[in-house]
Amino acid sequence: MQARLLTIATMACFLLVGGASAADLKSAMTPEVQETETGGGWTFSFAPYFWAAGLKGDVASFGLPEAHIDASFGDIFDHLEFAAMAMGEARYGPYSVFGDVIYTKISGQGATPRGIVASDVSVSAETFAGLLGVGYTIFEDSAARLDVAGGARIWSAENEVSFSGGILDGRSATDDATWVDAVAGLRGTYSISPEIYLTGWGLVGAGGADVDWDVAAAIGYQFNETISALAGYRALGVDYSKDGFVFDAVQQGPILTLEVRF
Repeated sequence: MQARLLTIATMACFLLVGGASAADLKSAMTPEVQETETGGGWTFSFAPYFWAAGLKGDVASFGLPEAHIDASFGDIFDHLEFAAMAMGEARYGPYSVFGDVIYTKISGQGATPRGIVASDVSVSAETFAGLLGVGYTIFEDSAARLDVAGGARIWSAENEVSFSGGILDGRSATDDATWVDAVAGLRGTYSISPEIYLTGWGLVGAGGADVDWDVAAAIGYQFNETISALAGYRALGVDYSKDGFVFDAVQQGPILTLEVRF
């Protein structure tokens, strides 16, 4: 039970994630010809989003042996206490600055088989992922735009195990990891009509992790100059391992976004 809860807790790292591509969601979301410029030539956007992703891979914490996980979004959602995901972008001509922030808190509790060492074990995890990146348009016409992008993503995860009853009654232990990855890649958009557009991105990098990658494809609909919605599919993978904390997994699933431009 403890290993399963630790695994689901580590999932919070991925809901982080979201990484550069989440921020790229807006950047690639709307063609230049559809953006509304401010008096100074800047355009801005804010987009909260929902990612119904499952998790598959190998994880470990507290120096315990690695465990292979294949969890659906439903498995993770049962233990989710709180989640907040949002992205934004500021663009001036071919230049853009974008960001993405994800915070999650997941917890679970279970009884031990014999209740001697402890009668109950509680596991909680708080994770944060933040990306700051920049982009530059290398191709643009009336229907399409292609950007090169690069940035840094910081990951922070903390898992806590608390024991009730038995020999370890009142004891707790915490394991955490923080690392930064540099990522770079391409993002693009293609307008099918004034209201409907396609978007996608591909990013890869490394740093604290051996590899950090993110790809997605989606379709969007612009209701007016201010509001648009996007639905697609995204996959995010990372391979991090240090001091007994392991996260080598891929998260993937549908993503939904509501974007506000100003």
